Amino acid sequence: MLVAVGMLVWALATSLQSAEGFAMVHGLFSSWLAKFIAWGILTALGYHLLAGVRHMFMDQGYFEEIKSGRISAQIVFVLAIVLSALAGVWLW
Repeated sequence: MLVAVGMLVWALATSLQSAEGFAMVHGLFSSWLAKFIAWGILTALGYHLLAGVRHMFMDQGYFEEIKSGRISAQIVFVLAIVLSALAGVWLW
């Protein structure tokens, strides 16, 4: 995950340096495989963000019981699927 974030930061920094850097990054991310990899990275980051928010609530004493914990986990999965679909639509 850390390598993937590093790659995204590199792509952002390179694309903001000059028009040639932007064209190079655009060329790299125009292939189907690169878009699929970027989608996977965004999906993992979205799930990680949602699960982190859930755990912050659990640290405060919410959703600690079996039933409420299971429901909150299911909500995180559903929201992660929605974020994944939105990332796919945005990329393609």
